[in-house]
Amino acid sequence: MDLKAIGEDLGLEEEEFLEIVELFLETAEMDIDRLKQALSGGDIHALNEAAHSLKGSAGNLGFTQIYILSKEIEKATRQNALAEIPPVLESIEKLKENIQAALTARST
Repeated sequence: MDLKAIGEDLGLEEEEFLEIVELFLETAEMDIDRLKQALSGGDIHALNEAAHSLKGSAGNLGFTQIYILSKEIEKATRQNALAEIPPVLESIEKLKENIQAALTARST
């Protein structure tokens, strides 16, 4: 994952973008935790809210795949299709890990 290119596409300096990515990763982790808790409790409203939050932050930073997957979770909550969410959530977690790895590689 080329974080430098994504930052440039957004018109941000590399260091500035990397700081924003660090914040994104923190909030994404919180949103993912909220998604997991809401899913285990069957709380559709909380699922939708956490997915919407994650979708917005991912979209704003150019993390399109996470944006699309978060949108799928929102759709699943509207259709009350909770069984569709776990694999989507797993994909989001893997993408977040890829972003973390790319950030770590840039920092070293």
